[in-house]
Amino acid sequence: MASGFHLQSERDFMSIIQKLWWFFKLEKRRYLVGIVALVLVSVLNLIPPMVMGRVIDAITSGQLTQQDLLLDLFYLLLAAFGMYYLRYVWRMYILGTSYRLGQIMRSRLFEHFTKMSPAFYQTYRTGDLMAHATNDINALTRLAGGGVMSAVDASITALVTLLTMLFSISWQMTLVAILPLPFMAYATSRLGRKTHKAFGESQATFSELNNKAQESVSGIKVTKSFGYQADELKSFQAVNELTFQKNLQTMKYDSLFDPMVLLFVGSSYVLTLLVGSLMVQKEQITVGNLVTFISYLDMLVWPLMAIGFLFNITQRGKVSYQRIEELLSQESPVKDPEFPLDGIENGSLEYAVDSFAFENEETLTNVHFSLGKGQTLGLVGQTGSGKTSLIKLLLREYDVDKGAIYLNGHDIRDYCLTDLRSLMGYVPQDQFLFATSILDNIRFCNPNLPLSAVEEATKLAQVYQDIVACLRDLIQLSVKKESVFLVGKSSVWP
Repeated sequence: MASGFHLQSERDFMSIIQKLWWFFKLEKRRYLVGIVALVLVSVLNLIPPMVMGRVIDAITSGQLTQQDLLLDLFYLLLAAFGMYYLRYVWRMYILGTSYRLGQIMRSRLFEHFTKMSPAFYQTYRTGDLMAHATNDINALTRLAGGGVMSAVDASITALVTLLTMLFSISWQMTLVAILPLPFMAYATSRLGRKTHKAFGESQATFSELNNKAQESVSGIKVTKSFGYQADELKSFQAVNELTFQKNLQTMKYDSLFDPMVLLFVGSSYVLTLLVGSLMVQKEQITVGNLVTFISYLDMLVWPLMAIGFLFNITQRGKVSYQRIEELLSQESPVKDPEFPLDGIENGSLEYAVDSFAFENEETLTNVHFSLGKGQTLGLVGQTGSGKTSLIKLLLREYDVDKGAIYLNGHDIRDYCLTDLRSLMGYVPQDQFLFATSILDNIRFCNPNLPLSAVEEATKLAQVYQDIVACLRDLIQLSVKKESVFLVGKSSVWP
């Protein structure tokens, strides 16, 4: 009977659980301990109503003794302390373990981001990626924690309680009490589908809001320079309002779950009192049995409420998993070779680029030249002539469409990406400093570089005197994110 109450919810839940099975397998011991604790709590929950019904029957029959009362109180205290400890256990082992999923997924996403080519970041903007790494992963974490807890606890509590009601009190009253529940299952199924769609739309607009906020903050100087603040504010407010409306729509569906469940539960109470009162009058059950039965019916409120919670969290988790899966399924066109060459070192360089297109526009054609070890070459040309593209091809941010670039007579695509790029010294067109010390920024790609080599590099770049004059301590200064830029000899310090 219990499984029929939330069949659709369980079906959706199991589909996403299958996709996350690798994580549950990894943490199976902790989840097993938590589930066992949940089962024991469900069993101990049956004791207080049973004791209460027995005491009421003893009072009405005039057979209650002090010894029996003290024994019943002892059972109640024992059950209370047992449930207190076991609830702590399942919270630690289920809810606590779920945060591990968030940690793993964020690491996977970040690792995936580091392997993607620049084309990936032209398709997915920064705000969109941030939404995946925050909201979507948080939704998965709630599914692995609260979702698992709700599914297991609701199923076990409903099953144990219903069996006790059926076989220890009255099967007739039990059947009457659960009459409204199939209607509730149908209603929650309909509402769940609407929630799934609404949450997907709200997550998409949240990504747009992140993108807009990131662009607005990054371009605030340009906006103020052109006096465009009012128009930019209006544009941001439009995106913000759309996000608010989509989230409000999702919350409207969410807010319907609990009242709907309480409506059906209230119907069960009414039917139970009507039938139970008649059965007490006919002496088919005792007053204590009726009180115990109502207490058990009250215990079914949580499993029924959990159906709504499970629908909500499952639909959100499914949408978020699909969004994250879409990101992780993207493959970089630039990959390491299956069998990379060993022993890479500086040497002769040869460009034999027949063609290279960027965003379906021909950028380089018939570029052929060679450099011997120790030689220097300067590239000059108009903006957009392909100077930067030549460097990015050497760094393998992109691969040539036709032709090749050779290092020591070997195609650079035959080398491991990390080994190839370790030979390069590259100054990007857009300056960026990480929020750490100047020292760490200078030796970003070589953390073990000695201080003497760092000082020599700053002297070659002609910024050593500026750093010493302003800071006196190359190691201790912390850079506020994106607040310091080095352009030629000039330095701007916060």
